[in-house]
Amino acid sequence: MIADDEPLVRQGLRMVLEFDGDVIVAAEAADGREALARVAEHLPDLALLDIRMPVLDGIETARRISSDPRLGGVRAVALTTFADDDLVVHALRAGAVGYLLKSMPPEQIRHAVRSAADGQMALAPELVDRLAREYAARRVAPATALQRLTERETQVLREIAQGRSNLEIASSLYLGEGTVKTHVAAVLRKLELRDRTQAAVAAYELGLVRPGGPD
Repeated sequence: MIADDEPLVRQGLRMVLEFDGDVIVAAEAADGREALARVAEHLPDLALLDIRMPVLDGIETARRISSDPRLGGVRAVALTTFADDDLVVHALRAGAVGYLLKSMPPEQIRHAVRSAADGQMALAPELVDRLAREYAARRVAPATALQRLTERETQVLREIAQGRSNLEIASSLYLGEGTVKTHVAAVLRKLELRDRTQAAVAAYELGLVRPGGPD
């Protein structure tokens, strides 16, 4: 489901997403309230939400989607022209599993949408390092949270923050994919997090991901 108040943008996104034939745009909406109605009606795998929309903005729409148990299978992704650090943080905290820019090449948008639908975090590449810098300056989360994790779980959390899939983490850490899934579940449980996106934000807050690289 695509939500954007500009009809031409919605049409362009539909063409981009349906280009390869493996994505179907089930519905469109012109504002946040209409987006919630369309999501409830169609229960899409993913809702692509413009940040600046009338009635309800994309962040509030993402919050309502993520907090509604009836919409548990719908993943919200913010798509905007604004590469603003605070907007990124607010969107992820609201439950969005990704933050994409309209300036991204079409193939990057398609790849990010597929990744988000598969349960991965989807961030515009240029935002990853900026988000790390933002949290490196804040360090707002208590470092004692890391004491709950084993060394291997901490490594997995760092990999999650880099946007890597379970298969990629398994290859990087020389583990089985099933073992990685177990570690991911343990991280979410111990840190009381809802999903991988919240885990990635926690990794930034804890300083596990630093500007310029994963360490």
